[in-house]
Amino acid sequence: MKNRSSIYLLTGLLTLTSITACQKDFLERPPLNELSETTFWKSENDVYKAVMGVYAKLPGDMIIYDDGAADNAHVQNAWESTASSVSAGTMSSTENAGWNFEDIRRQNYFLENADKVTVIPTVLLERYKAEVRFLRAFSYFRIMSNFGDVPLFTKVLALGEENLPRTPKKEVLAFILSELDAVSKILPQQYVGGKPNEKGRITKGAALALKARAYLYDGQYQQAADASSEVMGLGYNLFTTTEVEKNDYLDDYSKWVDFADEQDKTNFLKGLRNYERLFYQKSEGNNEVILDRQYIPQIDPNALNTYLLPATLGGWSSVTPTQSMVDAYGNYKTGEAIVPVDPAQRAAWYKNDKTAFAQEYKNRDPRFYASILFDGAQWNGVEAKYTFIWKAGNNFSRTGYNFRKMVDPSVYEAQIDNHANVILIRYAEILLTYAEAKNEVSGPDNSIYEALDKIRTRAGMPLVNRTKYASKETLRAFIRAERRVELALEGQRYMDIRRWKIAPEVMKSITDVQNGQVQQRTWSDKLYLMPVPQAEIDKSKGVLVQTPGY
Repeated sequence: MKNRSSIYLLTGLLTLTSITACQKDFLERPPLNELSETTFWKSENDVYKAVMGVYAKLPGDMIIYDDGAADNAHVQNAWESTASSVSAGTMSSTENAGWNFEDIRRQNYFLENADKVTVIPTVLLERYKAEVRFLRAFSYFRIMSNFGDVPLFTKVLALGEENLPRTPKKEVLAFILSELDAVSKILPQQYVGGKPNEKGRITKGAALALKARAYLYDGQYQQAADASSEVMGLGYNLFTTTEVEKNDYLDDYSKWVDFADEQDKTNFLKGLRNYERLFYQKSEGNNEVILDRQYIPQIDPNALNTYLLPATLGGWSSVTPTQSMVDAYGNYKTGEAIVPVDPAQRAAWYKNDKTAFAQEYKNRDPRFYASILFDGAQWNGVEAKYTFIWKAGNNFSRTGYNFRKMVDPSVYEAQIDNHANVILIRYAEILLTYAEAKNEVSGPDNSIYEALDKIRTRAGMPLVNRTKYASKETLRAFIRAERRVELALEGQRYMDIRRWKIAPEVMKSITDVQNGQVQQRTWSDKLYLMPVPQAEIDKSKGVLVQTPGY
């Protein structure tokens, strides 16, 4: 159906033209408040601005909701995303879990028009095009991961060409991998800074890292190991810090950890700070970051402090940890998994014996204290003398826990928006990808243990026990547990439980610390892929076919 307002506007313009023919030159002036197709694509700066417009479509703070569609988190406000429906098992074709091609249309438009500019150095133009080709591959990877078969188009579609069928996933993946391989040969390893070489642009490392992720997700382990190994040779390192902040020593972790001596305490605190500060605004652009979504200070904020904090700190508790997530953090002293407390026993302790209740949270992985707010947890960094006490109510967690990972306490203290860049790919993921893929190909070896030990050491945890995890099967379980803890809230768990085919085991109904039901969850195998919105199928006049089971 034609847009009536457009027809009326066209009619009005024709009438105006016939009445004021003598003012033809005035009417033909391009609009001053918008870009014109005929006046754009003329200068190097036009290309620069168009590339920046493509970058704007990168995902950002909403990646945390992917964990809410898995077993790591609970999303309590259904209107914020489809994660509630996916995790509950009620997802239907009346909802949209990400079937959107706006970013791909924008990328295709750039690639189809950039060559019109002839006053730009060829090398720079080819680099810009390689950046956009990466972004298109990244867009396709995300939508393919959700839906499987998706329409693959690499040009601007003319009117009448918009109804495209779903391309088999195998072909889409082949396209993604081919593009990533090609652009990795064009993109630089790093940028020196300044226009048009700003730090944060797509690098060779980003292309290879996404290729490693794509191969891993598809179960092509040798290729995943090879791609991640290439990234490991590019000079990235895990973030660490020696900075001491004003409130660092106000949190008394001796209440929670049985330190052997002062050196043990120093090791623990270093691991905690290394991990939590990786995500702070002042740490953005560090040498662990391979790809991030940039936010402009005071102009373009993320909403992580709002989504994650409890109401007492001005947040909405939108995405909160499940008990299963809490149980995933191992023992700091032994390096091994903990034995979860029986839910009924926990509830009894919570009601009648807070001292016994607190024992569950003792001697945990430093990343636990850097990531989870649990009843009794101190956090002077966000507010002097702050202690998290769980309570029910609007914008409070329903599980009994909140996340503190990715929250920047300095901006809370200053009462300003959080503008920290959201990390989309980082070096720790590459080490975990290498470890998983290499173990699947040939079983344990020293290179795998060393990759895992780098992550463990940074977090202040004991090294991998070579004797206990000496087989492919035992090391596989260890790697999966380590991946869950290290990458929590970073948009990985949703795909991990699907590619490992463990979703039926882990997508169980969740309860709070009082053993009260928070969300009924029912798994169906159709949830391995998301449905195409029925509205899109209707508009395609039957060209699009629905995902099986919906």
